[in-house]
Amino acid sequence: MSIGDRFRRKWAKDWPKDWPLQVVPRVSWAQQRPTYGAAQPGIIEAALDRSQRRPTGNWYAFAASREVRRGRPFGTRVAGVELVAWRDQAGQLRVGPGACPHLGADLATGVVSGGVLFCRWHGLALDGNTCKLGWAPLPSHDDGVLAWVRLDSVGGEAPRELPVLSPRPGGDALAAVTRVVGVCEPCDIIANRLDPWHGNWFHPYSFTRLEVLTTPTAEDDRFVVSVTFRIGRLGVPTIAEFTCPDARTITMRIVEGEGAGSVVETHATPMGPGHDGRPRVAVVEAVIAQSPRPGFKMARNAAGLITPLMRHAANRLWRDDLAYAERRYQLRCGG
Repeated sequence: MSIGDRFRRKWAKDWPKDWPLQVVPRVSWAQQRPTYGAAQPGIIEAALDRSQRRPTGNWYAFAASREVRRGRPFGTRVAGVELVAWRDQAGQLRVGPGACPHLGADLATGVVSGGVLFCRWHGLALDGNTCKLGWAPLPSHDDGVLAWVRLDSVGGEAPRELPVLSPRPGGDALAAVTRVVGVCEPCDIIANRLDPWHGNWFHPYSFTRLEVLTTPTAEDDRFVVSVTFRIGRLGVPTIAEFTCPDARTITMRIVEGEGAGSVVETHATPMGPGHDGRPRVAVVEAVIAQSPRPGFKMARNAAGLITPLMRHAANRLWRDDLAYAERRYQLRCGG
């Protein structure tokens, strides 16, 4: 055994057990315990089937709240519908069809002045409250982390006044939102997250010592997982639960360990077909973290430095997970 190995072994032995960071034993990737026996397709598909029957109220998360800024329009596409969003004079979110009702100009290229959206082609003014020339505002909601729009003509469900939201940390929580786009359907994104067994194997840079403690049933429809989140050679051991509050959302909540109450909300928002005719999905993921430790207040004060790192970590995970979801879509649809 080398001097370095002896030092690391002593370091792990003497490391304070009440610290949130623990030393992660070095284990070869190929020497991990296989999980394919436990990751039964029937369990995943049954959980997915139950999730797809949960109502959404026709609400779609389309962006981080911070992306819709004062003084400029924000354009996007949800379920094949071109949309424009902006802030009125009071800072309230406004959303409507993205095409000008006059001659079809892209309203996302318009100008916002005094909280009113002006079309750049001919100056048609839209305040986001009143209908004009057949253009009508759409129900929208800003929960402080995510921006939402309700599309009743697309969703086809009984509308709800507000989106379906799971409880979130309050107070001085730290939030970061990541948005990535994949070639698949929302159910493929949800199915990916309803397979916690792939964490150690597919994301060894982020997860280790993952054990599925309970699997979903009709009576208790959640995964409960023991997992250590990696930070290099160190790790944060936690117990987390995965639930689906609606058909296009899966939420991971830390129920024990450092940051208990923190959540990761993954929203799968259909965009409509791309130029190749295949569907596109926007994964809008919000990490909302909290901790009672004094150091967390320092992290909260340094949010401008911390949140980009949080978004970077989420993007790295989703580079892999989109490959998983897109592969699932290919197999499911025959190519």
